[in-house]
Amino acid sequence: MLPLLRSLEDRGEQSVRDLRDKIASDLCLTESDRAELLPSGKQAVYDNRLGWAKTYLDKAGLLRTVKRGVYVLTPRGKEILSHSPERIDAKSLEVFKEFQDFVAPPQDVEMERPRDIAELAVAGSATPEETLENAYKDLRQKTEAELLETVLHSSPRFFERLVVDLLVRMGYGGSLEEAGKALGRSHDGGVDGMIKEDHLGLDIIYVQAKRWQNTVGRPEVQGFAGTLEGERARKGVFITTASFSKEAREYVTKIDKKIVLIDGQRLSGLMFDFGIGVNAVGSYELKRVDTDYFSEE
Repeated sequence: MLPLLRSLEDRGEQSVRDLRDKIASDLCLTESDRAELLPSGKQAVYDNRLGWAKTYLDKAGLLRTVKRGVYVLTPRGKEILSHSPERIDAKSLEVFKEFQDFVAPPQDVEMERPRDIAELAVAGSATPEETLENAYKDLRQKTEAELLETVLHSSPRFFERLVVDLLVRMGYGGSLEEAGKALGRSHDGGVDGMIKEDHLGLDIIYVQAKRWQNTVGRPEVQGFAGTLEGERARKGVFITTASFSKEAREYVTKIDKKIVLIDGQRLSGLMFDFGIGVNAVGSYELKRVDTDYFSEE
């Protein structure tokens, strides 16, 4: 917040584009820093934080929006800067009644507003979006870990069905019936076989899945590549509940065959994404003001 106020000092009206570049330069941010995304991947962390800094300072009366995307310092903002503050954060803005009303509306105001907004606003460096998305990320990681643990304790027959369900949900193998017939149980409790890459069967993918806890090394992956050669298949997917060694991962990058390695962590992530073994318990829709709607030009 302080860099934003300082960038407006003695400069009159400033566009958000100019402010964004100037503040990044003042903070010595690299292109990589500016490109870092929130967990959702939909917005840059820097842009998100700058946007919330503007919102907080606006609500506290330290800056004012002249028109869309153009800001100017207010007399209150100039007064704050005249004291050469070392830091401005949401906590320090609580001295202003306007900001207090923003984070915690008066008791007699009848409106639905989550109490957590006040906590998010004064939490420190994290913006509300970061707080929500990081919480979602933590919940997802916990769910994925539980998924993998459950798969490891499942029966071979269940694991076979899981692999078929996942591949069909991802668009491979045609129907459940077709994929189920193509992928049979192997001698080690996994699945083995060839499925269609698409519904028309324009190409074939060889699949091998192992419900293991030990690391899958290069010999196993090299043997899988040999099976592809014997079946005259050009593409393969090797799935395991464990992990692949560094040598195994390097090996698949050096051969002509296209082999995709899916370890336990990625398997649970795919199950989460494609709704295998999980169900939705709630959803939250984030909205922002549609500035185009209010444009009178």
